[in-house]
Amino acid sequence: MIKKRILAKITTGSIFLIFYGFVCPSISNAQNNQSVKIPYRADVNALSFIKDETKQLSLRMESVRKRLWISSGKAADAAIFLKGAQWAMRYETNPSPSDINLISTALIRGRERIEELESGTEKWGQLKGRLVRGYVSKVDGSAQPYGLIIPSNYSPDQAIRLDVVLHGSSQPTGMSELNFMSRFDRGDKDNSDAPDAECIELHPLGRVENCYRWAGETDVFEAIEDVCGHYHIDRDRIVLRGMSMGASGTWHIGLKHPDYFVALGPYCGYVDTHRFSETPGMNFVKVGSLPEYQELGLHMLDSVDYAANAGMVPAIGAIGDRDPFFQAHVIMGEAMRKEGLQMINLISPGTAHIQDPANFSRQMGQIERIAVKGLNHLPLHIRFVTWTLKYASCYWIKILRLGAHYHRAEITADISDINSIRVQEPLNITRFAILSAAINGATTQLKIGDQKVNIPRYGGHAHSLGIALVKKGKRWVASEYSDSDLKRGKTPDMQGPIDHAFTTPFLCVSGTGKAWNPAVQRWVEANLRRFSYEWSRYFRGDLPLKKDTEVTPDDCKRCNLILFGDPGSNIWIRKALKSSPLKWNRESFQIANRSYPSTNTAPALICPSPFTREGEKQHYLVINSGHTFHEAELNRLNYLLYPHQADWAVFKIGDTQPENPSALLAEELLLSGYFNEEWK
Repeated sequence: MIKKRILAKITTGSIFLIFYGFVCPSISNAQNNQSVKIPYRADVNALSFIKDETKQLSLRMESVRKRLWISSGKAADAAIFLKGAQWAMRYETNPSPSDINLISTALIRGRERIEELESGTEKWGQLKGRLVRGYVSKVDGSAQPYGLIIPSNYSPDQAIRLDVVLHGSSQPTGMSELNFMSRFDRGDKDNSDAPDAECIELHPLGRVENCYRWAGETDVFEAIEDVCGHYHIDRDRIVLRGMSMGASGTWHIGLKHPDYFVALGPYCGYVDTHRFSETPGMNFVKVGSLPEYQELGLHMLDSVDYAANAGMVPAIGAIGDRDPFFQAHVIMGEAMRKEGLQMINLISPGTAHIQDPANFSRQMGQIERIAVKGLNHLPLHIRFVTWTLKYASCYWIKILRLGAHYHRAEITADISDINSIRVQEPLNITRFAILSAAINGATTQLKIGDQKVNIPRYGGHAHSLGIALVKKGKRWVASEYSDSDLKRGKTPDMQGPIDHAFTTPFLCVSGTGKAWNPAVQRWVEANLRRFSYEWSRYFRGDLPLKKDTEVTPDDCKRCNLILFGDPGSNIWIRKALKSSPLKWNRESFQIANRSYPSTNTAPALICPSPFTREGEKQHYLVINSGHTFHEAELNRLNYLLYPHQADWAVFKIGDTQPENPSALLAEELLLSGYFNEEWK
């Protein structure tokens, strides 16, 4: 027999695994109690071997991807293992022996799934119990993993409830994907411990640690869509729940999409920024008083501001009475009472910040009794509150224009049994739609406030989405509603601020021309380096990037353009100036009726892309900005990830900039603000 032995040796920050013999030893996978074999050669540095294996697997993955990824996305189920290994090697400077084991196992699992893809078997699609799958994100083209728990009684012939379970806080590291996936990966073998349950559980990664904001929120919905493509999901019975950060994400997403989920199950999660930052005994960063534009931006995120929407989606809260974050549920309960609602909050005596099994069982019992009924897509009563057109819909009501963003907007509407619709005078809303689901040939009366509104003849044409109501002076005027109503001004999902551009497909564009000012160019380059680093490390994907000479018409049609440079260096900035709210020449630029020198100041902004053609989906154009929060916030506390600039900003810049993308840039924010509802 060939002697096999592993000696783990840590020297000068590197880990070496020394092997004797020419057949590798078994590496135990503690998660699934199986052994796998890696074809190590004798006396080979384990990290060097992993790098070589990663390179070879990457080439093989690319071959499979070209044949399968674009058409079906199947390759993502294998690519997630390779991607996890790549990020681990990229950001773990001193991996532990257990890290090395997990990376090695990931490469083996990636190879196994690639082989199945090549043979057309893909047996993991029929597994029960725990497994890990992935999808290709439309935001940046990255492979993103999610965990699944498939019950033993699942049958493709019967639609099943889906519970979306959001995980708690997890400090982002190079091992984040692999640690997350290890909770669910069982080596693609049938599991005897598959639960006998009434639902499939989906566990999104949410881009690790952002409280399911920004691309983390997008990740939740993209993962849901991927699961619905693989399994027979009853879309009328999708539950959203989670603990700690997962509960905060449940409040955040669930209350802002009250017509998407049948029930919410937050278990001890925060609901606002200021008061949570002041939690006693936690040594948190106290947010304190913020500039007005940042205070306004909090209304996009703080779920307590959306408490009224719990009247549209049932929320069953749960928490321990000794939880240090108990006050968060008190705050939400008070907010609901102000809205005329009674919060259900199941309290576990003597319990701290853990999920008490008995209390959790009570919570799930109440959720199950609600979920079995499914969604009612035509409720006779709607009351919906929002502060931004990012969250603009509730069943058969859609808000199309606000009086002012980040101020409370509210609409209440009822369908009566005498073929009439009554809408209370909307608050801070100047345009909204009653969608076709609520309108039929028998609808004869519409009243908004005290005004009777003539209903246009509604024929249910293919292009018609319902009836649009527009405030003109003090009166409301109705017309047939179609996509053409969404051409100008801030509209649903096209309202800013800058950070919103990175929640949908985007492309960064660097300039190849000669910059007008060397100091500005150094700042632009450092700014782009910082964004590339932060996106990769904290949002878990490679930054989509092209030179300005490489951008195609399809890029303009497909995604938000994030332009770095000035009109001299970037041809797309030069083109965009013709129709943007920014004026810029060699000596100065002008924004918000103020002028600044082009030599030592530079603008950043978001606005609608002038390169979107008639009839195409609208996209953003951003100049000189990635996320407005940076590593100091990303690597610390997720409640700090609010917009640090608004729709536009002006920076004073220094003469020199750091090469290290993690270092602070020589920049000073001079001013920031929002464009109005016309993007002026």
